[in-house]
Amino acid sequence: MDVSRSHRPRALAVVARWLLGSVLVSWRYLWETTPLHRGGERPGDEADLPPRLPPGTADERLQLPDDGYGPLFHRRFRVRVAASGLDPVRLIDRVCRDFRHFVPLEVVDIRTGELGAAGVEVGDEFLVEVPGPWNGPVRVVHRDATSLHLATLRGHMEAGQVHFRARRDGGLLVFEIELWARAGSRLVDLLYSRLRLAKEIQLNMWVRFCLAVVATCDGRLVDGVHIATRRLDRDTWPTLSTAA
Repeated sequence: MDVSRSHRPRALAVVARWLLGSVLVSWRYLWETTPLHRGGERPGDEADLPPRLPPGTADERLQLPDDGYGPLFHRRFRVRVAASGLDPVRLIDRVCRDFRHFVPLEVVDIRTGELGAAGVEVGDEFLVEVPGPWNGPVRVVHRDATSLHLATLRGHMEAGQVHFRARRDGGLLVFEIELWARAGSRLVDLLYSRLRLAKEIQLNMWVRFCLAVVATCDGRLVDGVHIATRRLDRDTWPTLSTAA
């Protein structure tokens, strides 16, 4: 059997999704009516370094910030939801059970493999396929009732971590995505830090994730999506190793 031929339909489907998805992302971004409070890009400091990973979760397959290129970006996406039909525990449970539900599937595909009844658990790995010549393998390094913590694996376009968390603030449900990442290669550094292409695609994807949370909660978005970005250049901090 010709293995290269057997993989051609799969490869063509991925390329088609990249091309069509990139067009759709750009179109939807141009016509997005949800208020996005971006606040610009600000210089960071040592408080913006990523947290240490939980004990026993780091190995040679993780792609830590020390393995990356260019500046470190610390980003936070936050939405507040009124009249939410889900509390923080039930929302994070839904994210863990059906992560794919929250991403823009015209651009991103999630491959989790077989999951248990509780969804993704510590040690589980899954693949995030995004537009461009790369995929995004990640590992679950922590999960509790109100948060999910992922770290990137070798081959990811980024080197870093992402946290998903939910909490109550008075009568509102607050959902946040917090990321610490450097580019995983010199090409991504060019597209992300300099040309800003990958950075804008990433921003749109996480905004869409936040809006899917609002829809899933069957609630009302309060005051749009708040986005904070802080940048640390490589010569301003020591080694970034976050392995416990």
